[in-house]
Amino acid sequence: MIILGVDPGLTRCGVGVIEAGAHRRLSFIHVDVVRSSPDMSQDLRLLAIYNGLVEKIETYAPDTVSIERVFAQSNRNTVLGTAQAAGLAMLAAAQRNIPVALHTPTEAKLAITGNGHAQKIQIERMVTRILNLNTMPTPADAADALALAICHALRPAGALQGGEREEHLTPAQRQWAEASKKATKRRFNADRGM
Repeated sequence: MIILGVDPGLTRCGVGVIEAGAHRRLSFIHVDVVRSSPDMSQDLRLLAIYNGLVEKIETYAPDTVSIERVFAQSNRNTVLGTAQAAGLAMLAAAQRNIPVALHTPTEAKLAITGNGHAQKIQIERMVTRILNLNTMPTPADAADALALAICHALRPAGALQGGEREEHLTPAQRQWAEASKKATKRRFNADRGM
């Protein structure tokens, strides 16, 4: 399965592509950053990001696209640009009938390091190690995009294949599953006003 990870951003949108093979073997395919200039008007910046994402999707023909779920930040302009870039990635995938998965930064950190509060350098080191890269992917947006792709490949629900059982999950996958259940429960309770 080819997974394209997207770390959305309006100035730098990270794109990482991996292959998830048999026995959860992960292979590096591509990493890059799609850019738009802050000097451009908002509509042209969005067009540049969209065109860059479409080019990556058409080049690597992923089976799924894994995108960072946008969460509230103190900087409204940053979260708005991030949300717009995430929406463009979802649109580009939907237009090609490619399934989309959204993962929070905490889920990605748990999947990669086993620690939902891991620092950027820890993520970069583990991505490098997991994918057997000679150097760490840069900038951080590129490493984050690969982390999102890896997160999707290692997610517990998708990791169970052909007769595998939950006891075959790694400790990090078990932690990820537990954190995901708690987050879902919190969102459910928040939606119900509890």
